[in-house]
Amino acid sequence: MEQCDVTGLSPRKVAYLKYLYDREGTARTGEIATHFTIDPSTATKAVRELSAAGLVDHRPYSGVRLTEKGQECAEFLVRRHRILGLILAHYGLEGEEACREAERFESYVTSDAINKMCESMGHPTRGICGTISHGRGCGIDDQ
Repeated sequence: MEQCDVTGLSPRKVAYLKYLYDREGTARTGEIATHFTIDPSTATKAVRELSAAGLVDHRPYSGVRLTEKGQECAEFLVRRHRILGLILAHYGLEGEEACREAERFESYVTSDAINKMCESMGHPTRGICGTISHGRGCGIDDQ
């Protein structure tokens, strides 16, 4: 499968994909709305846009599920966040602070840069907020 391009995703849509990933790929739109403290219609609109991009499968009244492409993108988004958070923690930021700061700029960091950072850190398997996977281009198998 072609590498996921997340450059056009808003920070909010990135957050939705990471949320779905943390919930094993599924949620109801009402759960998304509650988690992000937004109106359900706002969540539904964003889910429809993610569906049009081929990242989620949305079935009204049944819920939202990451597609294969969405799963791949979400894995990268979580991996990118965890690697950046780990780097920030290495330079003195505490756990929650490192996560917040990583969220402020992570959308500007390419997969090539993440792969190089991961390699330079010896392919860590654990970040400050969870397991770090190693996908395509990282230089090691994710087994």
